[in-house]
Amino acid sequence: MSTPRNPAAEPTLGHSLKHLATHLITPLLMCLGMALAYQGAFHQPEPHHLKVAVVGTTPQAQGLAQAIQGKAGDALDVRTVDDRAAAEQQLRDRDLVGAFVPDAKSPELIVAKGNSDTSVVAATAVFTNVTDRQGVPLHVTDLTTPAEGDPTGQGLFFLLVALSIGSYASVAAIGAAGAALSLKVRALAGVAVSLVVSVIGIVTAGPVFHVVDHDHAAIWALGWLYSAGIVLIGIGLHSFLKKWTTLALMVLFVMLNFTSSGGIYRPELQNGFFGGLHGFWTGAGFLEGARSVMYFDGGAGLGGHVVTLLVWLLLGGAALVAAAVYEGRGRRPVETPQEAEEDMEEAVAV
Repeated sequence: MSTPRNPAAEPTLGHSLKHLATHLITPLLMCLGMALAYQGAFHQPEPHHLKVAVVGTTPQAQGLAQAIQGKAGDALDVRTVDDRAAAEQQLRDRDLVGAFVPDAKSPELIVAKGNSDTSVVAATAVFTNVTDRQGVPLHVTDLTTPAEGDPTGQGLFFLLVALSIGSYASVAAIGAAGAALSLKVRALAGVAVSLVVSVIGIVTAGPVFHVVDHDHAAIWALGWLYSAGIVLIGIGLHSFLKKWTTLALMVLFVMLNFTSSGGIYRPELQNGFFGGLHGFWTGAGFLEGARSVMYFDGGAGLGGHVVTLLVWLLLGGAALVAAAVYEGRGRRPVETPQEAEEDMEEAVAV
């Protein structure tokens, strides 16, 4: 015998639509945020104070530098350097994008593509215009050697993406499956999972795809610092934000993070907002630190990038302290199993 239906127990159409609309808020906000962030950061790359140099102390070199600066305006910062050795040193210090060596028959542009391939393309275009007027080809010399599996130098950016997704998705898992655990246990689980994420990252980027072909330990350490910062911040925020944690982490570590990291365009090809974030955002700390290790022998500002990652790790510690105080007052929000499952699904889907 079939059980008679109870119309009163079934949700009304209005209630069902309201429930649906509530669940659509998060993906629609993600869509809006991604559209604004990615198109805002990448839609019109133009040079802004791109640092280039003309090599030489002659009046002709000085005049060429002044002519290029006058024509380019704020797009370029053109200087002169005394000789080739000085130019190469400034390129290795990442103080220049390109250095032009004038020559009537064989002009040369010295670059360091490990700094940023897209910035080098912009600098090459500038000096190709100069040599085209001379009627001679431009010879480009790269001081850096790309990894075997990363000829464009952008593979480190995709390592950043993998580390980021593994980290913030783990926060959703810890929040969903570890709801009954104390904050201390959740934090320890977060440190452990960030270690696993960093190991997965270096193994795939190293032996599997050869994006990282030396200094594996240093890149792994940077990756662990980066991942741990994200995970600890996420665990701390989860106590306050509950189901909105995934959206918050998307804003912090995808929308603002990938776009300001320098992986596609460095600040000299971006607008002021994303270029400004590059100076202190965690993704830029990891990516530029990894570039310094991979292509510039651990110089070129590596210490500053490590400090950036440590500051974000400390922010994670501060978020945990705030969460401990909050939960100690009995205010920890407890998700229903359905809410926890939805939170996890959103993180994995993204």
